[in-house]
Amino acid sequence: MTRPLRTAGVDEAGRGPLAGPVAVAAVILHPRRVPEGLDDSKALAESRREELEPQIRAAAIAWHVEFVDVAEIDRLNILHATMAGMSRAVHALLPCAERVLVDGNRLPPGLPCKARAIVGGDALEPAIMAASILAKVARDRLMRELDRQHPGYGFAMHKGYGTPEHVDALRRLGPCPLHRRSFAPVRALLQPELEGI
Repeated sequence: MTRPLRTAGVDEAGRGPLAGPVAVAAVILHPRRVPEGLDDSKALAESRREELEPQIRAAAIAWHVEFVDVAEIDRLNILHATMAGMSRAVHALLPCAERVLVDGNRLPPGLPCKARAIVGGDALEPAIMAASILAKVARDRLMRELDRQHPGYGFAMHKGYGTPEHVDALRRLGPCPLHRRSFAPVRALLQPELEGI
C-alpha cells in the first residue's frame, strides 16, 4: 500500500487590516490524527480557535507560522508580500511537503513540489482549515502583544482592521510604526506630512 503524500495546507490571516503583519501558516496534518471540528477560522468563535490551535500543533507532522512585516508589505504590496510569506512557510516545513494546497486563486512562486490553488479551500480542505486557524490565532495573539507596545489604537480589540474606532484613533494619534503606509486610509493621513517635505 502506498503512503499518502505529505500534503501541506497553506493560508493567511491579516491581509485586509491597516496595521500589523500578515501571518501565514503551512500545516501538514497526519491523516489519522486530524483534530475534530476543523473549519475556516472565520467560521469559528475565538474560543474554539484557541482550543483547536494546540491540538493542530500536537497532531501535525509539521507546521510553521511566518509573519510578513509591515516594511515588506509596503515594499512589495500586500499580494506579493503574502505570496512571499507563503513560500517561506512551506520551505520551513520539516519534513518537507510533497504536495501543497493553497487557499485562494494563485500559487506563491518557488514552491518545492506540486501545488494547487483552491478558491474557498479553507472551507474544503482540512489541512488548509488547520493553517487558517494557526495563522489567525498567531496573528491575534501578536496583535494583543503589540497593543501593549502601541497603546491607544485598540489593536487588542480590532486587530488592526479598519473599524471606525481604529480610524478615529488613527486620525487622533497619527500612524505608528505598525501602520501600513501603502494602504489608502493610512496614506491619506500621511499626505499633509509628505507634502510638507
